[in-house]
Amino acid sequence: MPYINVSTSAKIEDKKKLLEEISILVASLTNKSKRFVMAKLDDNLEMYFDDERPCCFLEIKSIGSLNPSEMAKQISNFVYEKIGIPIDKIYISFEDVPASLWAWNGRTFG
Repeated sequence: MPYINVSTSAKIEDKKKLLEEISILVASLTNKSKRFVMAKLDDNLEMYFDDERPCCFLEIKSIGSLNPSEMAKQISNFVYEKIGIPIDKIYISFEDVPASLWAWNGRTFG
């Protein structure tokens, strides 16, 4: 049930590889099965963050299992290592979603 949405002005060459790798990272950080992680990537976007250099915005949603203060550095380092965006050009939004507001397979989790 974790979901990660990556929006970046950088152009990503191997989108499938990046999506798989970030899914594995989110699964490990949330202690959830990779099978339930959904990842979305929008690259090569028109974005501006103080100047024209590449930047990135990540949205991470999950039913529990979020620890933003511990996860932010690891996710930022991943984006820097894989995409080359400096960590001061990355914003991350974390959202803990109530189980009653998240559905899969035709029913909510709570």
